[in-house]
Amino acid sequence: MIRRRLTRFPALLLALAASFLSLSAHARDRWTETQAQAWQAQQPPILTGGNFLPSDAINQLEMWQAATFDPATIDRELGYAEGVGMKTMRVFLHDLLWQQDRAGMEQRMNTFLTIAARHHIRPVFVLFDSCWDPYPKLGPQRPPIPGVHNSGWVQSPGKDALVDPAQQARLEAYVKGVIGAFANDDRILAWDLWNEPDNTNGPEYHWMEPPNKVARVAELLPQVFAWARSVNPSQPLTSGVWQGDWSSLAKMSAVARIQVTESDILSFHNYGWPEEFDQRVDELSQFHRPILCTEYMARSVGSTFDTILPVVWRRHLVGAINWGLVVGKSQTNLPWDSWQRPYVIEQPPVWFHDVFYPDGRPYRAREAAILRDYNSRKRGANADAAQSGAANSNAAISGAAQ
Repeated sequence: MIRRRLTRFPALLLALAASFLSLSAHARDRWTETQAQAWQAQQPPILTGGNFLPSDAINQLEMWQAATFDPATIDRELGYAEGVGMKTMRVFLHDLLWQQDRAGMEQRMNTFLTIAARHHIRPVFVLFDSCWDPYPKLGPQRPPIPGVHNSGWVQSPGKDALVDPAQQARLEAYVKGVIGAFANDDRILAWDLWNEPDNTNGPEYHWMEPPNKVARVAELLPQVFAWARSVNPSQPLTSGVWQGDWSSLAKMSAVARIQVTESDILSFHNYGWPEEFDQRVDELSQFHRPILCTEYMARSVGSTFDTILPVVWRRHLVGAINWGLVVGKSQTNLPWDSWQRPYVIEQPPVWFHDVFYPDGRPYRAREAAILRDYNSRKRGANADAAQSGAANSNAAISGAAQ
């Protein structure tokens, strides 16, 4: 018995080595600037879309769990997006969903992709998210808190999984499993590996966060990129910077520096005035990679379709994805300050996020017209001149009407 085991041992080593080499052979490097720019050249002139959650779901768990996954609502609401020319959606996944039911989750993702493709929409899937409630639980989700913005959203991974080294192998299997299953699926636009990784959620949940959260994320994020690359996805990888000084790598936070130096294409969030948005594009342009804004549009603080899309077009960004699509259980039409002052007696004067009512009516008809305009544009000298003339004409008509 001993001799037999010894004779088998070299063969076992060879098999393990061959397996490792096979995985290594399939892993890819970060895209070069040339590869990233070639990818952008294959995209439409501008991509718009929303951060998508069906109106009947309060968070990503309720969207994707088998008991509450709702293809009919998804189909209807993506139809509203198609109607204004949107060509992408940013859609959040969750590690617990993969742990609970890998085969079922993969099947539901495929169903979503089939529906999205029918509406000419290619999503950006988000794997991890550091925002809001750090204690996610599978099963029925709590109802919305009346009058409060995004009151049921949950983090992925949750606090317990983030700080427990024993859970890292499970998180690795999730990243490799999800991306590996769809690594060559051209229905997917990109993978956003971690949403606002160093967000500590003050004041709403700051007191519940682990004290070493930012350090732990900075340790884990490069590994997440490595896990994703190990399955050789054909789509670009990214993680969006969202706070701090981006004017140089030296001035960035440790997490932002990882995001910028690991991403194939750059992405960012900005909810400020158009001049601030423009400055953020300036800061990221030094890296010579395609730029995609994955969060914007908060009407009451100055970020609107009217003011931001002209910057997106002029600066030749890949596109811009606003927060929200159809008003619903997430209540993101209410502003952030609703956490301190719930809107239960009266509603805010304007919607904060979201674009459509549940029946498909746009919140503001002019916004729908702006989206249709930009989503139908072509690049090229003649096209740009014609579109500039049309825009000036529309502005003159609008001014005369006032």
